[in-house]
Amino acid sequence: MKDWWQRRKGKKYHSGYTFLDFIFDILVWIPELILLPFRVLFWLLRGIGRLIGDIFDFV
Repeated sequence: MKDWWQRRKGKKYHSGYTFLDFIFDILVWIPELILLPFRVLFWLLRGIGRLIGDIFDFV
């Protein structure tokens, strides 16, 4: 029973970071890094537009 448990435990917790995991991480992060500046610019312009719109609604 002890041998069986050790083999099972060894298989269960054997999760290494492989080269394929690295490639998938790169493929996910590159588009995010490219699009982030455009998202931030969009959010800033949208926020400024809403602020100006709210000021004109107040007047």
